Amino acid sequence: MDQFGARLGAVTAWMWSLAIVLALVVSVAVPRTFAQSREDIDERCQRRIEHADHELHEAIERHGRYSKQADHERRELHEVREQCWREHHRWWDEHERRWHDQRDWDDRDHDRD
Repeated sequence: MDQFGARLGAVTAWMWSLAIVLALVVSVAVPRTFAQSREDIDERCQRRIEHADHELHEAIERHGRYSKQADHERRELHEVREQCWREHHRWWDEHERRWHDQRDWDDRDHDRD
């Protein structure tokens, strides 16, 4: 019985050691798995702004520059720009094809196209 107790103690100690090592590995690996690179974040933000900008151009073309549809799409574009700014302090300018690091967009910029 003494030999069985010694083996059980060794197995228990080994399992605790393994659990500690696994906990350390998981605590380091999981945040990196869910982390997004700056490029991924920028790309997603850029795609959302490009889409909203395209929808505004379509609404202007189909319904007129001062239509309620164009106004709706202007608000959508504004919201996407605001979201990018809040989350990343940058926003994509589809017309100039570049990033801005100042909150300097003009919500009526499409009225002069």
